[in-house]
Amino acid sequence: MKFVSWNVNGLRACLKKNFVETFKNFDADIFAIQETKMHEGQAIIDFDGYSQYWNSAQKKGYSGTAIFTRIQPRSVNYGIGIEEHDNEGRVITLGFSDFYFVNVYVPNSRKLERLDYRMQWENDFREYLKNLDLVKPVILCGDLNVAHKEIDLKNPDTNHRNAGFTDEERGKFEELLNAGFTDTFRYLYPDKADAYTWWSYFSNSRARNIGWRIDYFLVSNRVAEKISVATIEPQILGSDHCPVTLEIF
Repeated sequence: MKFVSWNVNGLRACLKKNFVETFKNFDADIFAIQETKMHEGQAIIDFDGYSQYWNSAQKKGYSGTAIFTRIQPRSVNYGIGIEEHDNEGRVITLGFSDFYFVNVYVPNSRKLERLDYRMQWENDFREYLKNLDLVKPVILCGDLNVAHKEIDLKNPDTNHRNAGFTDEERGKFEELLNAGFTDTFRYLYPDKADAYTWWSYFSNSRARNIGWRIDYFLVSNRVAEKISVATIEPQILGSDHCPVTLEIF
């Protein structure tokens, strides 16, 4: 099975930058997107053979997630069941016969002004995933808004107190892995450097590959051995993030 995840940073804008062509070229079984910044129906999006599921923020033009799948889910759930977290359209969970597929757009701690909220989110989301994992394996994808280790961003020394690379956020990511999950890219490429999924629009960062790896596929540890492909696709433009992929057998 082939999965794709992409923070499109505004789907309506990305539609004008070859999103449809990119979608079709991937030929994925499940294609998840984050930061849609729209509600279903605000643009005509219809891919033959795919069902689509949307979770949009109450605030217009903000956050939002969507999943396009050609495998029909047995269950669909929006949010994580906690009101304070569920008004920003950040989580969609599809239940299939053998696994749960979770698409997430983790809150940015915004120059640390939202760090306390981020810590509570991390704790609650981790418990949500652990409860799913008790039932059947989980495939989690999305923009997790954290670079796990120094190898995961170009300039770690100057970013230790910046959002996305604080000790607190990195620690919560470590807690998530320790709760029974595997970073699929690092599973295959533990020492690969200069592999990033997001670049600032400033200072020609993408062309210079001054980036961060903050977009992930994680899987339950017990299915890690089924990982066959995990890629980062920096050549695909249309957003300040690039797609990441996962194939399992």
